[in-house]
Amino acid sequence: MGARQVALGAGIALSALLIGTAARADVIDGDWCHEDGRHFSIQGPVIVTPAGQQTQGDYTRHTFRYTVPAGDPGSGQAVSMQLLNELTVSVRSGPAAASEIWHRCKPTTS
Repeated sequence: MGARQVALGAGIALSALLIGTAARADVIDGDWCHEDGRHFSIQGPVIVTPAGQQTQGDYTRHTFRYTVPAGDPGSGQAVSMQLLNELTVSVRSGPAAASEIWHRCKPTTS
């Protein structure tokens, strides 16, 4: 393989990485982790809650709201989330609750 082909391949790979990062940089979609070990995942209007249940919510690129489903701790409570930056989201459960700060989960390796 010639130097030109190697350079072209490296450029394509770098572009793909940058496009993938930019695509998620300003959206709430993705996997979110709390320092205490809890995690949740948002994909459009679908959330997998910290207790592992899948449910629907109100989605925008920077916010997400849902009602905690039956069987989850705090069922019936309203949860609202606001994307603060590409790596941080503020999560508030119930009208008077203090917000919690969650961070994007680090990629896992196997």
